[in-house]
Amino acid sequence: MIYEVSGDILLSDAKVIAHGVAPNDNFASGLALSLREHWPSLYKDFRNYCHIYHPKPGELWVWVNAEGLRIVNLMTQEAAYDYGTKPGKASIEYVNRTLKALKQFIEDEKIESLALPRLATGVGGLSWDDVRPWIYKHLEDLNIPIYIYTLYQKGIKAEEKVDK
Repeated sequence: MIYEVSGDILLSDAKVIAHGVAPNDNFASGLALSLREHWPSLYKDFRNYCHIYHPKPGELWVWVNAEGLRIVNLMTQEAAYDYGTKPGKASIEYVNRTLKALKQFIEDEKIESLALPRLATGVGGLSWDDVRPWIYKHLEDLNIPIYIYTLYQKGIKAEEKVDK
């Protein structure tokens, strides 16, 4: 059950927040920056993970905070190979692969709800009209509430429906 909502994704009641990044991303803008400011250890752990494991576009990495909220970092963009440089652009191929991996993660971990932004359309540079159908294709048949934050409104809690 996919719901398109407006508001601040950081105020979501979803059990998982997913967002698009690049391997070695510096979390300098958009939702990544908000996540970095809200949970500085997320960024530090992500950079450490990238340094050790060298993730590739199309993969994902999951971080869990002390309260059990999971942040899924979807590698939707080309890597920022030199630390401090801007990440590369996203591609539909990478979005497609990360969404497949996200669906598998949701099923394997029995995730109860998910929030995600207009994936790969900010820094990633893709068109929402191109990305939106892939989200529905991969996630629509999951029997959990999925909230796509299509309009960011800082400090405003979205109206998230709960289906049980």
